[in-house]
Amino acid sequence: MIKELFQRYPHNPIISINDIPYMANSVFNAGAIKLDNKIFLLMRVEDRRGISHLTLARSKDGINDWQIDNQPTLTPNPDKYPEEIWGIEDPRVVFLEEKRIMAITYTAYSKDGPLISLITTTDFQNFIRYGPVMPPENKDAALFPIRFNGRWSMIHRPVSYMLTEKANIWISFSPDLKHWGDHQVLISARKGSWWDAKKIGLSPPPLRTDEGWLILYHGVKTTVSGVIYRLGLALLDLKDPRNLIARSDEWVFSPKESYETYGDVDKIVFPCGWIQKNDDILLYYGCADSCIALATASISELLEWLKKHNSLSGGKQCT
Repeated sequence: MIKELFQRYPHNPIISINDIPYMANSVFNAGAIKLDNKIFLLMRVEDRRGISHLTLARSKDGINDWQIDNQPTLTPNPDKYPEEIWGIEDPRVVFLEEKRIMAITYTAYSKDGPLISLITTTDFQNFIRYGPVMPPENKDAALFPIRFNGRWSMIHRPVSYMLTEKANIWISFSPDLKHWGDHQVLISARKGSWWDAKKIGLSPPPLRTDEGWLILYHGVKTTVSGVIYRLGLALLDLKDPRNLIARSDEWVFSPKESYETYGDVDKIVFPCGWIQKNDDILLYYGCADSCIALATASISELLEWLKKHNSLSGGKQCT
């Protein structure tokens, strides 16, 4: 049997709606970070109205014995932040090394479409809301943990309905985390029958390696039976993340197990967080918008595989 790059935890899913200590519909799409020798998941929980909020889970090993907040950790606040009227979703958590704080980018669902908002915290108890940092329609955002030439950088995914809803991955820069500019396309969705045709988006935050910033992104393919969310790899230059070094021709992870293929939204694997442990990765991903599962991988194996499957080299067709 050929070994997959990502190995599913044999007792998946690791968190389901039965683990949430209050009434809700589903739990999925969790940001992840390691803090004080514990792994924290900031999970998207959808209530029975269809409105999402964020709830914190913590574990010593990142696999078992999850301690979950008895009430939602972060709820929409539409009175002060009207863009959150239909919920807050899909958080990515990054530790900003210079500021010694955690930055949480998330999707605020406004009446005029989803947009990117930002919150910072040092302890997951006290939060500073920055409010919207990108206009709609925009999702799938995460910060880099460091600044580049004095500016913070964020990857995000706006949608252009003028281009038949095509969605590319963009990168932008800011002096203060609030005001963003120098916007440019970083990775374009492919065309035709590719696994990542038409719509792509960042999954977990960029991961720093010796060879560059490792990117795991999702590609959405539309089929006669609906859409399929799969995952691919890319690599950005360490000093200038605007430079794309590599992009995988093949996908590396796809819905296969029953908990990934059947749920509120079928055939979706959607990671928002990963944790590095030496050369290993713990990847936390939402499954079919219904539960959270875990997969593991080796960073060195991912990088070696990406060199062999780089669509930017060797004359491979990638448009």
